[in-house]
Amino acid sequence: MKAQGRITIEAGKRSGKPCVRGLRITVYDVLALLASGASQEEILEDFPELEREDIFACLAYAAEREHRSVRMAV
Repeated sequence: MKAQGRITIEAGKRSGKPCVRGLRITVYDVLALLASGASQEEILEDFPELEREDIFACLAYAAEREHRSVRMAV
């Protein structure tokens, strides 16, 4: 799944951090919940405005950023 269209960045919202569909829920918020062991179902219960595809878009966004990150020579 591509993050395009589901992940938005607005200068005046959450300090310009990537958010889900213009909501005030950041990609970081979703990833932190997943990393802490929350299931997709728990996240969707806690944030009813999210859709399952939003969670996948957050993962895709993080993967794409990691893929494009600069590698340092060892």
